[in-house]
Amino acid sequence: MRSPLLYESHCHTPLCKHAYGEPDEYAAVALARGFKGITFTCHCPLPDGFSSSVRMDPEQYDDYVALIARTRENFAGKLDVRLGLESDYYPGVEPWLEKLHARVPLSHVLGSVHYQVKDYRKIYYKDDVRAYQELYYEHLAESAETGLYDTLAHPDLIKNESPRDWDFPRIQPFIERSLDRIAATGVAMELNTSGVNKALPEMNPSPSQLRLMCERGIPVVIGADAHVPERVGDGYFTALKLLEAVGYTEVSYFIDRQRQSVPIQAAMESLRVV
Repeated sequence: MRSPLLYESHCHTPLCKHAYGEPDEYAAVALARGFKGITFTCHCPLPDGFSSSVRMDPEQYDDYVALIARTRENFAGKLDVRLGLESDYYPGVEPWLEKLHARVPLSHVLGSVHYQVKDYRKIYYKDDVRAYQELYYEHLAESAETGLYDTLAHPDLIKNESPRDWDFPRIQPFIERSLDRIAATGVAMELNTSGVNKALPEMNPSPSQLRLMCERGIPVVIGADAHVPERVGDGYFTALKLLEAVGYTEVSYFIDRQRQSVPIQAAMESLRVV
């Protein structure tokens, strides 16, 4: 087995109100599974109580920063522990996020369109599932164009809105237009391994969308989206094989907002995960 090469690039803390386990527990699993580091990307606070039931409160942001700093100290010399953030996108939130992201140095910022959040649905869902799918990809492209994000998280999550209404050939032209815009920004996209546990049980995105991303040269970052410690690094080896199968030769992660790349074969050899 090679020296550690990869980072767990998407994981949470109890501050989001729906994750369990302390950051030290997540870091311990990353260390045991052969990772070089772990970047915590808990759900960001948002203005006006938007989606407040599934994220830290604005007053808790400093607590989050301190929480990750303690884990960094506890694992110094053993595992590189980084502070990141998963920041929701919806039109109009950009000024809030610009100020939030500037408060302290962040290592990796994920951009998410959470179609399932009730406050988002209240604004954008108009009793038309297909239109909602199309809007998701429009907002995904807009999020990349803001310049606020390094990586777009779980970038076909909308397929879980109504799996019976998910028709990839129908939505493909909308996906391709979105991916063209994303590719032009240089923003990476995530392969999120937690998708296998969702209503439509496959990683986010699907192999079909991954192929379209590969054709456009969009870099990919793997994340387990861990909300419990035991999911740290879950499915990474399978995800790497999937990337290889659709044509990728490298996988990426971010350090201090700068993208790093590792050959897929070397990444697979470095892990102690399945």
